[in-house]
Amino acid sequence: INPSTNTALSGLYQSSGNWCTQCEAEGFRRITYYPDRPDVMSVFMVQVEAEKSAAPILLSNGNCVETGELENGLHYAVWYDPWPKPAYLFALVAGDLALSAGEFITMSGKQVTLGIYTEHGKQNLTSYAMDALKRSMRWDEEKYGCEYDLDVFNIVAVSDFNMCAMENKGLNVFNDRYVLADPDTATDADYANIEAIIAHEYFHNWTGNRITCRDWFQLCLKEGLTVFRDHEFSGDMRSKPVKRIAEIRLLQAQQFPEDGGPLAHPVRPSEYVEINNFYTATVYEKGSEVVRMLQTILGESAFRLGLETYLSRHDGDAATVEQFIKCFEDISGEDLSQFFLWYTQAGTPSVAFETSYDALAQTFSVKASQSLSATPGQNTKLPMHIPVAFGLVGPNGDDLAYDAVTGGDVANGVMQVKQAEQTFVFSKIGSAPVLSTLRGLSAPVKRTGNLNTADQIFLAKHDADLVSRWQSLNALELGALTALSRALQNGDKAASQNELIALKSDMALDQQLDPHFRGLALAVPTESEIARDLAENVDVTSIHKARAVWMKEVAQHLCQSGISSQNLRPAGVFVPDAKQAGQRAVANAVLEMECVAGAQPDLAHGAFEASTNMTDRLAALTIMTTHFPDTIQTQSCLAAFRDRYDGNALVLDKWLALIGSMPGTNALDRVKAAMADPAYDANNPNRVRSLIGTFAMANPTGFHRADGLAYDFFAQEIIAIDKLNPQVAARIMTSVRSWRALETNSRERLRSAIAVIAANPHISRDLADIAKRTLG
Repeated sequence: INPSTNTALSGLYQSSGNWCTQCEAEGFRRITYYPDRPDVMSVFMVQVEAEKSAAPILLSNGNCVETGELENGLHYAVWYDPWPKPAYLFALVAGDLALSAGEFITMSGKQVTLGIYTEHGKQNLTSYAMDALKRSMRWDEEKYGCEYDLDVFNIVAVSDFNMCAMENKGLNVFNDRYVLADPDTATDADYANIEAIIAHEYFHNWTGNRITCRDWFQLCLKEGLTVFRDHEFSGDMRSKPVKRIAEIRLLQAQQFPEDGGPLAHPVRPSEYVEINNFYTATVYEKGSEVVRMLQTILGESAFRLGLETYLSRHDGDAATVEQFIKCFEDISGEDLSQFFLWYTQAGTPSVAFETSYDALAQTFSVKASQSLSATPGQNTKLPMHIPVAFGLVGPNGDDLAYDAVTGGDVANGVMQVKQAEQTFVFSKIGSAPVLSTLRGLSAPVKRTGNLNTADQIFLAKHDADLVSRWQSLNALELGALTALSRALQNGDKAASQNELIALKSDMALDQQLDPHFRGLALAVPTESEIARDLAENVDVTSIHKARAVWMKEVAQHLCQSGISSQNLRPAGVFVPDAKQAGQRAVANAVLEMECVAGAQPDLAHGAFEASTNMTDRLAALTIMTTHFPDTIQTQSCLAAFRDRYDGNALVLDKWLALIGSMPGTNALDRVKAAMADPAYDANNPNRVRSLIGTFAMANPTGFHRADGLAYDFFAQEIIAIDKLNPQVAARIMTSVRSWRALETNSRERLRSAIAVIAANPHISRDLADIAKRTLG
């Protein structure tokens, strides 16, 4: 054990001079011998001893039952956790830390002492995290009856951490970027993330700690369920439709590519080489979607009863997914054996819908066809149980009523699709409706087939479900962008999209809509989203050009309306709530269009200079680095931003991410220059992810340059990072999982770079596992 040189940040290590632990999944064995399977549970009593001058704060799990002085300047603290737990939930923190204190009265009247510990000088940045914690505790009581069960609840924010945070019983350890915030240094997105992650780790107290996993194959049992719970919490705290759209975008950006590539695995994996590599979007995000489907199928009331049954029946257990599902079967009487395939079959199902209307019989038929492609280790797939939330939208935009349905189970606006092909016939339909399907993305599937453009435009204008309106608009826009990209790649001319461009503008101008939703409607899909939609023979240069052409057309149409970003900004003092966040979101979306419409970096420069908060400041700077990367104005603002926040590591992460994402042939040179800046620290996961991770994941034109030099750089850096921190190297390595989708030159060059990593005999098991599966 040598905490000061433990750059892997697993087990016991030092962060900014303070000692802390990270034991999930197998870190406790790095501290002492222990059978650290998650089903080996014990009551822990921990005595921590240290030099009082170096570590006046001594923390562990549970309640502090004794403190005292020892000889030679030492002191001690004894912590007792009465709840049996596995070793992965053990935590210890010792050091010189500042405390922000609070309290919470539980629903039974018990007083809980709350503490957030930070480095000195940062305690003034914890007020929002403390407020989010209290709201999380109250929400979990009111929603699910989950009361906190210790006398104290502590959070420690550290600057060196591999993950977002860790739910150790009574002592959560957090990456400080998900705790510290004020308007000058944190964006609206940062505040939302703090709220969500504080809630997530607190919710683990029941779904993860009181009930843990029998083994690591059951990881989704705690993570997928708890992600679902934090999604529900954030939806209640903010705009539900906007939050749901954010969840869908994350799922499609991270989990769908994972499902469609060499790293595909079931929500509950059947095998693994290194468990650290299975903290994936499939386990977390798709795992959450599976729980959401369970609620959709059973209804909210039965779902809550099922969850309450699970929490009472298995309290104190190391449980399995089968035991979880059995609770819902017992409560509802439903046979969920087919539904269980969501836990065992990998891949993203595709669903196509065909409709027909019989005016004479007044019936409307919906034929649903599902398919699931082969994935590594699973060539043959069975039909899934897919809940399809839907509406039959009439000419005036209202959902039509229907009398009866044949062909399958339909209740509460949900079709239960269980067969490879299944036809639902609705009777007493007075006029031909437009079918709205997968409302709220009721299942993590892809809709395929030739979708009627006129119907999609109609739904984007009129669907009662706001999420479905966005889904229709997004599908239309991705279709237009992929067509334009292919046309540019092949030297052809793309069809005009004036109606769609007008629709985007109309939605952005509609003051009856949620402001944040208006900003989402106006935003253009990213280059990565376009590439994912193209799926094969992806040429990043054509995509970049297509997006620029499309955005200019949208911008010029919108700006003819006279809309002004300045008039959309909220007045008064900055408040990190949903209302103001939405106003800033639409204002900054319009600012981008104003700049693009006239190729005016000065507008963004002016907004940067006038900004009074980090959300607006970073938005203006992002517009400049994205659209005007090589201008004097952009370079000036980047330098000013760097100087203003010198010494503030979390804000300089934003600066590093901007450098990593700036497009152009000189992108690699910028990244190398930033690596030489004192702000960059190869030992810190946040710095590495911000620069190297962003460059690989979010800079298509810079990373996929034709000569392959960025790929060679990537291979070199991944191997170097792996020597310091295998988990970080393995995570960033997943950014190249979709290499087969690239056009021939890039595909072969990137394959060669991946092969160099995989062939290196000195890389860690974490990295070797990802590299070899990526090539496999």
